[in-house]
Amino acid sequence: MRRLPDAVEDRLKGLPEGLIEHIERVREIARELASLHSIDVERVDLARALDADTPLGSAREYGIEPSPVHGGKPLLLHGPVAAEWLEREAVIDDAQVLEAVRCHTTGRSGMGPVARVVFLADELDPSKGSRDPFQDDIASLAREDLDRALLRFL
Repeated sequence: MRRLPDAVEDRLKGLPEGLIEHIERVREIARELASLHSIDVERVDLARALDADTPLGSAREYGIEPSPVHGGKPLLLHGPVAAEWLEREAVIDDAQVLEAVRCHTTGRSGMGPVARVVFLADELDPSKGSRDPFQDDIASLAREDLDRALLRFL
């Protein structure tokens, strides 16, 4: 596994322990799925390395206009804000990585392979198992077919 950019490593150090543990579990799942589906593991790993609880103010600083949904669920903005931060501050210009970071929480139509892996890996974190009774089925399906796993999840 390649070392993360210094700006990302520094940002990770400031996160709560539980969030760091979640990120590490998701990175592990993402690396496994990427390997099984011949997707660049390093891109998947970098895409999932940054995750933070983001207030609405940070979104506005980056010119991301929150929708009414975000007012009630500002955490949904952490992917778009993290992607902007990575692009502007950590100087990541890999479009696949930025897409994966941007939509890892909400998903979106037409996601590329790196984004699909990161989205599924985030949902397959074992700590989320109590929320999704179909998690084992989705995990098994994701090892065979990412698209079918996404459809099953949705």
